Amino acid sequence: MLASWTLSGLSAVSGGAGDPATDRSVSEPGNRLGRFVQITGIREQFTAIADALALAQGIVDTVREPVLVLDEKLRVIVASRSFYSAFKVSPEDTQGRLLYALGDGQWDIPKLRVLLENIIPEHGVMEGYEVEHEFPDLGQRTMCLNARQVFYKGGANRTILLGIEDITERRILEREKEELLRQKGVLLEELQHRVANSLQIIASILLMKARAVKSQETRIHLEDAHQRVMSVAAVQKQLYASEATGSVEITPYLAKLCDSLATSMIGDTRPISLKVVGDGGSTSSRQAESLGLIVTELVMNALKHAFPEIKTKGQITVAYEVVGMNWKLSVSEDGIGKADGAFAQGKSGLGTGIVKALSQQLDALVDTLAGPRGTTVSITHATFPTKAVHAA
Repeated sequence: MLASWTLSGLSAVSGGAGDPATDRSVSEPGNRLGRFVQITGIREQFTAIADALALAQGIVDTVREPVLVLDEKLRVIVASRSFYSAFKVSPEDTQGRLLYALGDGQWDIPKLRVLLENIIPEHGVMEGYEVEHEFPDLGQRTMCLNARQVFYKGGANRTILLGIEDITERRILEREKEELLRQKGVLLEELQHRVANSLQIIASILLMKARAVKSQETRIHLEDAHQRVMSVAAVQKQLYASEATGSVEITPYLAKLCDSLATSMIGDTRPISLKVVGDGGSTSSRQAESLGLIVTELVMNALKHAFPEIKTKGQITVAYEVVGMNWKLSVSEDGIGKADGAFAQGKSGLGTGIVKALSQQLDALVDTLAGPRGTTVSITHATFPTKAVHAA
């Protein structure tokens, strides 16, 4: 505006006089000033600087979290509106003052000094730097600081952009969540301990009654019930050992389960081996529980029907295969065999009914294949090409 006014004024003066000497004395300096303005572009420079400052201030004021712009001596150049609102200070008491002196020294924080005086000059940027401090009007707060050093052309000056995020509530919620998870873990551990004890008590009562009754048929039913209770206890124990609140690795889980089944149902008196083979894969604890119960029932059926004689030698193989979302569980034995399609019969035993019901819950199909090398019962979720697994 000053340059524009000067040029117009000088032009008016030179245009209104007729004396050539006057024209030269007035117009020549005006021409020189005009040429200077045209060469240096002062008007455009001032306009560009004003626009840049307005844009920068607008960006700072738009940010939700408090933002400070500091000079190299850590004095506040400008602050965002959110800073004034959050910390209840005014621009007059903020701009131009040393950061550590703001708010009666509430920002004179040792960790903040480390960030601004040591870390930022060395690294130029720092993100996620947490500071806990007692603020006079806010109380104990946890602040997440993000700082970045800005250099300008020529390297004469530098500024520091300091972003401040109040994460106090987030940290409180995280601690409450951790405490709730800890309490949940304690309750689950206590619940599983009580369930295991209850199953052991039930199994002991059934076994005691089986030994006391005189009826052979009743004794067989009680012993069968005892074994099923023990199988549920074995599944529960392995799921607890696998920390089954999340994903369960199937092959290790089945291996440990079958070790427990071999100990409780085969022991050292019968020459039968029980092994697990698999390709890996994991599943939820609920599905792992159903698979464990299916394996238990099929192993019990194999011991009962494929190896009726106590001294019969043989092997039971539990295999688990997985391809993408599809999986196949099979239990094979090299005993006396079983009629093909036994699981599809309308009238079946309790074990058969349990396997069919659990398979339906898993959206899987049950298939029985009997042959000279024994019987294989497969539980398949979807269908995919696979190798046949038989007891060796």
